[in-house]
Amino acid sequence: MHESWISIAEALLPFLIVGFGAQVVDGALGMAYGVISSSLLLALGVPPRAASASVHAAETFTTAVSAASHIWHRNVDWTLFFKLILPGMAGGITGAYVLSSIDGSLIKPFILAYLTAIGLWLIWRGIKYPPQKRDARWVAPLGLIGGFLDASGGGGWGPVVTSNLLLQGSSPRHTIGTVNTVEFFLTVAISATFLFNLGWQAFTLATIGLLVGGVIAAPFGAMIARHVAAKPLLVMVGVILTMTSLFGIYRALI
Repeated sequence: MHESWISIAEALLPFLIVGFGAQVVDGALGMAYGVISSSLLLALGVPPRAASASVHAAETFTTAVSAASHIWHRNVDWTLFFKLILPGMAGGITGAYVLSSIDGSLIKPFILAYLTAIGLWLIWRGIKYPPQKRDARWVAPLGLIGGFLDASGGGGWGPVVTSNLLLQGSSPRHTIGTVNTVEFFLTVAISATFLFNLGWQAFTLATIGLLVGGVIAAPFGAMIARHVAAKPLLVMVGVILTMTSLFGIYRALI
């Protein structure tokens, strides 16, 4: 019995580390949980369909803890939250139902190229200019598009919404906290159908590892977003966005 528990713990450890690392980055910078966790699960030999199911199932829980942590650390702009939540959920539900039969891989390289350009711009802006806080003007359409792309393309809420709000001049800390908090409701809306269809099959060993690691990491991400100054946050978002987008382009073209 003791040896079997050790074997389970050893099998669970890699997925726990993946979930922890992906959630720290996502909680601190408002993006990249899906990209990082999916890529690392595939590298560990998890089949693509199982990797996708595991990430979506685990994300339903990790986003809940992440949202609670950001609320606790006062990282949420509630005006921005209410502007994003309904368009985001509407876009997510629409993308899940309408685009489930369309090959999103055809337009994915163009979206990733756009996000790469935004990432480079955010790096340049963060290095050259101190961020100047402004209220974002284009919020509802951004939430609709971000939710739509997240559901139809298997990710995109954080990269699209966070980066564009920062580009408009929103506060990095409150943008990251708000986008992460809205993501919980978006994830529930998108994942409900998939979880209903998959049932308990979605909860594999990889799912448990991602879930536990992500739940442990969620408070750390919110803490980083609260205490790191706006300028380095802006640069870090740009770096993560550029690296993950370039990697996505590479995978889409090979």
